[in-house]
Amino acid sequence: MKTPSLNWLDRAISFVSPTAGFRRARARLLEQVVAGPRNAFEGASRGRRTEGWRTPGSSANAETRDQLYPLRNRCRDLVRNNAYAARAVSVIATNTVGAGIIPRIEGGSEAKRKRAAKLVTDWLDTTLCDADGRNTFYGLEALAMRTVAEAGEVLIRRRWRRPIDGLPIPMQLQVLEPDFLDSSKDGPLGNGNTCYQGVELDALGRRVAYWLFDDHPGDLTRMRSLTSRRVSAAEVIHVFRQDRPGQVRGIPWGAPVIIRMRDFADYEDAQILRQKIAACFAVFVHDDEGGDTGPVGAAAPPLEEIGPGIVEHLPPGRDVRFATPPGVDGYADFSRFTLAAVAVGYGITYEALTGDLGNVNFSSGRMGWLEMARNIEAWQWNMLIPQMCGGVWAWMMEAAAIAGLGLEGIVASWTPPRREMIDPVKETEAARDGVRAGICTQSELIRRQGYDPETVFQERAAELKRMRELGITFDTDPAVKPGAKQQPADAGSAPATA
Repeated sequence: MKTPSLNWLDRAISFVSPTAGFRRARARLLEQVVAGPRNAFEGASRGRRTEGWRTPGSSANAETRDQLYPLRNRCRDLVRNNAYAARAVSVIATNTVGAGIIPRIEGGSEAKRKRAAKLVTDWLDTTLCDADGRNTFYGLEALAMRTVAEAGEVLIRRRWRRPIDGLPIPMQLQVLEPDFLDSSKDGPLGNGNTCYQGVELDALGRRVAYWLFDDHPGDLTRMRSLTSRRVSAAEVIHVFRQDRPGQVRGIPWGAPVIIRMRDFADYEDAQILRQKIAACFAVFVHDDEGGDTGPVGAAAPPLEEIGPGIVEHLPPGRDVRFATPPGVDGYADFSRFTLAAVAVGYGITYEALTGDLGNVNFSSGRMGWLEMARNIEAWQWNMLIPQMCGGVWAWMMEAAAIAGLGLEGIVASWTPPRREMIDPVKETEAARDGVRAGICTQSELIRRQGYDPETVFQERAAELKRMRELGITFDTDPAVKPGAKQQPADAGSAPATA
């Protein structure tokens, strides 16, 4: 502990009476001991402002052990009944996957690449890859991404098929919700492994198995039993966003804003109900005299309805006053602030969540989109592509080997969906300058647009060749100089002009 420094008064007292000075210094030191040392970090201080703030130091898996179930169900309820939660999940899925994250075949010989391309066309590009027979592989990508955003995680199980099923390869993919994981399987197992909420890990922390139910626990019409069975990790792909080291299960992406969205929905309902009640009262008739109207039939019937052009003569003492509905002052600002927080919680922009572009100009809209685009790229390249796309491609190559297709050495790189240009003229010009300056390649630019460069080059070469055969010239042909006139294809025919 730091020794208290002496000021001029302390030194003066010590000079006159060393005993009194000693007692004074000792009292000050005791005061420091009782008060305790000052925190180096204000956030670690204890007092009225931090009273009731529970900050457990639990692990990522301990935090989800008892809370994952209610988090998942509440997020699903919001997606079913809250327009903004449904919109957030839809925005995440459509922007991350779009029309699909497509493979680009590389490696091997030309013959192998052609066979692999045919397999992609016959299996990935059709509903034959889906165990339910509903989606192509790109539809399964979108379904998986939507499930991850809504429930926090998704399972993809490999289902082997028989040769008589007539599939290009003897395999299909089954997408399962995380409810299929038996979360009660938690703790040490007899084989030396440890189970974390249905996921079995070995002593080195590697996933070796998943404990899965045969049916969805919430499907009472098909549920045969609540007994789970052990499925090898080689047969399951577990897709989720890992936020902490050692995390085994995924967290619903709407978890940080569940209460905020629920409270905002209640607030909206209260405002609507308030306006509905106020609208029920249009006119109030006041009787200043407060006297008896007399026997029935002795006076004119009271004014109960009003209509266009009505003229009503009221008896003395009667007065008609129109109701003034309550206003909604501050509603728009409060809604915008709340929905901005919801958008931040999901990792998207306020404009994408609400569709409200009233307060956005070109520059601010572009900046917001660029920030959201970074999140999308992270979800694509750090989660969906390595976990799902890469895993399914490895499965496909195994099944192709079993089917005797001979695709050894074939690998795939993946191309995400293209990003629409905000200002096509300026962005295209900048891209062209980037290629000329050697900053990037044409292949990279083509991949940014969501296309396979090799396919584009082949189509482009075939297109230019055919155009020259027909004598058609466009200014997009790099062999044609700008402003040059087209020459006839031969002396006996006039060329087409475009």
